[in-house]
Amino acid sequence: MTKEEFSLARKKLAKTQKQLSELLGMSLKTIHSYEQGWRTIPTHIERHLYFLLINQRGRKDNLKPCWEQKTCNQKEKCPAWEFQSGHLCWFLSGTLCDCTHDTSHRTKLEICKQCTIFTNLLS
Repeated sequence: MTKEEFSLARKKLAKTQKQLSELLGMSLKTIHSYEQGWRTIPTHIERHLYFLLINQRGRKDNLKPCWEQKTCNQKEKCPAWEFQSGHLCWFLSGTLCDCTHDTSHRTKLEICKQCTIFTNLLS
């Protein structure tokens, strides 16, 4: 996530820097450093922001779960199906689609950001 994407996410959430720092459980100085580009935004913070944006929009209830959208033949082995969280497959570790099972959180998120399930949640 770039500093511009971070700032845009904060604005879409309609939060001040102080409010976002409280929401994410970090210092105001850390928020400043992310928006100024002084620090790299960690993957867990990026995922947290996307989680908040998606839940703010309330679109998750209108979509089919990922295993139906992708006609998944491994769903019984996947955490998204196990926890009935087909709209959070991008957020969960250990999902089986698109070769994300044995990847780092950063790589998984980059793959998932290209997926229609994720992009539909943010649109």
